[in-house]
Amino acid sequence: MNSLLEIYKVRVAERRIQSDPAQIAAIDELEELEARILASKKDHSLIKGWLRRNGAKAVKGLYIWGSVGSGKSMLMDLLFDTTTVEGKSRIHFLEFMQEVHARLHEVRKSGVNDAIPPVAKEISRKGRLLCLDEMEITDIADAMIVGRLFECLFNCDIAVCTTSNRAPAQHYEKGLNRKLFLPFVDLLNEKMVVHQLDGGTDYRQNRIKGEKTYFCPADDAATSEMDRIWMDLIGGEPETLILKVSGREIRVPQFRNGAARARFWELCAQPLGPGDFLALAKFVRVLLLDDIPLLSRSNYNEARRFIMLIDALYDSGVKLIASADAEPSKLYVEGEGSFAFQRTASRLIEMQSSEWSATESQSRG
Repeated sequence: MNSLLEIYKVRVAERRIQSDPAQIAAIDELEELEARILASKKDHSLIKGWLRRNGAKAVKGLYIWGSVGSGKSMLMDLLFDTTTVEGKSRIHFLEFMQEVHARLHEVRKSGVNDAIPPVAKEISRKGRLLCLDEMEITDIADAMIVGRLFECLFNCDIAVCTTSNRAPAQHYEKGLNRKLFLPFVDLLNEKMVVHQLDGGTDYRQNRIKGEKTYFCPADDAATSEMDRIWMDLIGGEPETLILKVSGREIRVPQFRNGAARARFWELCAQPLGPGDFLALAKFVRVLLLDDIPLLSRSNYNEARRFIMLIDALYDSGVKLIASADAEPSKLYVEGEGSFAFQRTASRLIEMQSSEWSATESQSRG
């Protein structure tokens, strides 16, 4: 079995990725995490129980944080896809917390006083390694339970590997009752190796820098180009993304490594509003949107949602790659809303620029 570093070097040689000293340093930490889990495998049943009662420590996890697009998710997936650890699960942190809240709600119906331990035990049955992508804690409901939840997970001998754009102490920075959240920060620093990955390069943006990002018309040739870019971005099998916002579901058919893909009708024909699209924009860094049709009074509601979607992507600095039946200035030329669409068309043109970035978009209205 090749080591993570050997597999990484093969991918570099195949020009699937670029070699990066910061990523190689993170691979050392990932290999050490895997070694810790495998070394603890013999701690089972009665032996493990005896060790736990006598104060033995759970396997120390790994917390990788750094700038957007630096390769955190790619490296965690490298571990997840190749590890020999028996029993593993990988999930986006936001989706993980949605599942946790749903399970807590169900368990509380049974009348238990504290639903967190049984939910943590359910999670532990999935295996020893839990990979959580893009930890981000801004919601008070999450902030008030993560401390106890993770304490229970660690007590269940779960080794957690997580990625984040923030250092542990930067989560929930200005949140309500933050002092109640701070023990969780201490827990992360105690139970996990905290490793900063910041080579200063956004590889996701680099992959599409110089690429054409708006294809017109939306024909077979456009689909082929979209497929090529998509496969280059995700480097693996995508999964369905389901976000729950205020009781509604946002379903994106394909998602991986911060990149999402959907057809126009799969997003803009759904009963979604600005808050839903903002939630999506905070979740993804690149969106591929296929088959944008000509817009008019006949599809006014879909056109209105499309405007909301573009505003959310623009304001959040999300890169858009799209195929459409017309250039932006000719997408919506008649009917109610066509005048207002001029602003959206301008944004669509601006977002095609290779220099357009999240930092720049924050300074524009």
